[in-house]
Amino acid sequence: MRTILAGIALCSAVASAAIAEPAPELIAYGKALVEAGDCAGCHTADPAKPFAGGKRIDTPFGAIYAPNLTPDRDTGIGAWADADFTRALRYGIAPDGSNYYPAFPYPYFTKMTKDDTLAIRAYLGSLAPVVSSNKPPELRWPFGYRGLMRIWNALYFKPGLFEPDQSQSAAWNRGGYLVTGLGHCGACHTPKNYFGADKQAQALSGNEVGGWYAPRLDGATRTGLKSWSEADIAEYLQSGRNARSHAGGPMAEVIVGSTAKMSDADVRSIAVYLKSLPPARRETIVTPPEEAEMTAGQAVYAKLCVACHETDGTGSPRIYPPLPGNALLQSVNPSSTLRIILDGAHTVTTPRAPNIGEMPAYAKQLSDAEIAAVTNYIRNSWGNAGPLVTPAQVAKARKEK
Repeated sequence: MRTILAGIALCSAVASAAIAEPAPELIAYGKALVEAGDCAGCHTADPAKPFAGGKRIDTPFGAIYAPNLTPDRDTGIGAWADADFTRALRYGIAPDGSNYYPAFPYPYFTKMTKDDTLAIRAYLGSLAPVVSSNKPPELRWPFGYRGLMRIWNALYFKPGLFEPDQSQSAAWNRGGYLVTGLGHCGACHTPKNYFGADKQAQALSGNEVGGWYAPRLDGATRTGLKSWSEADIAEYLQSGRNARSHAGGPMAEVIVGSTAKMSDADVRSIAVYLKSLPPARRETIVTPPEEAEMTAGQAVYAKLCVACHETDGTGSPRIYPPLPGNALLQSVNPSSTLRIILDGAHTVTTPRAPNIGEMPAYAKQLSDAEIAAVTNYIRNSWGNAGPLVTPAQVAKARKEK
């Protein structure tokens, strides 16, 4: 009798272990979701230790360090239950009941289905565990008190799944799920209020992030995606460039680590969704620079820029980005343009676009006034219209490097 009971117990244990082991298909699906969410972008400080955390994330309120997502039981998520993981992603609550800060984009991840959160959990559980203790945040007083997040959540956090629109196509709904949920595009591209919450009425209408400007993703005519086709958006996300613009700064990292790895269908769905968005706010009315400013800027352009961008600004699409009609160039916030002129740029390389283009840095070669002048020239030539940039803005951008 004891032998029979022991045999039953052993079979039960083996069956439980088999059930607990995720299927390879689930792990592969979870990997695709992790790439779509660009989880490695924040949770990998050392490329030799993917997802082991430790990367510093600067916010207007101080610094936060991304935690360890590997299955180490002591310093990672190896001891978490599935319910712990889903609650963390969808509600921003840690297993010990404390609140995460919204630098972790749970206000977006709340739209994810439980099945998708568990697929992500399955993939992370398949990684090699890494011992990497989480670092405490370095936030200014009083933001270090996690209890304050209960108030923030009550004011600004609306939990709930993505609600499909039955009047729209399957592609539109998939794109909406990715853009507003897993892809958390608004974390960078939506303006924030004083407390770091999204200005929902201005969703995806542009926002400054770490010295760069995440441009409008809505249908604004001059500074948004009105002139882009679905094919333009898909090409940009998959290769880092198209005939209208090139990716730089943080967006280049997102493309290399995330969107370039996504399926054609998902990228196309994102394009379908974004092309449907009306302008979330009006375009800024622009007063053209004075003639003397344009003349000074043209002189700098003729000396340093014509060789690559041509006299008419057309450049060499997909190698040197064209300037006429360039939405990012005309943005109300010139931060990205100034960063590129000051620091130079390297065309992002992806499997679909491996050729390299490079722009030298001009921080040492040009004064603040000269950089302001050439910026105003390219933002207001060939039919472009961008608000005036001052030498003081250039000086500030230098310090933000």
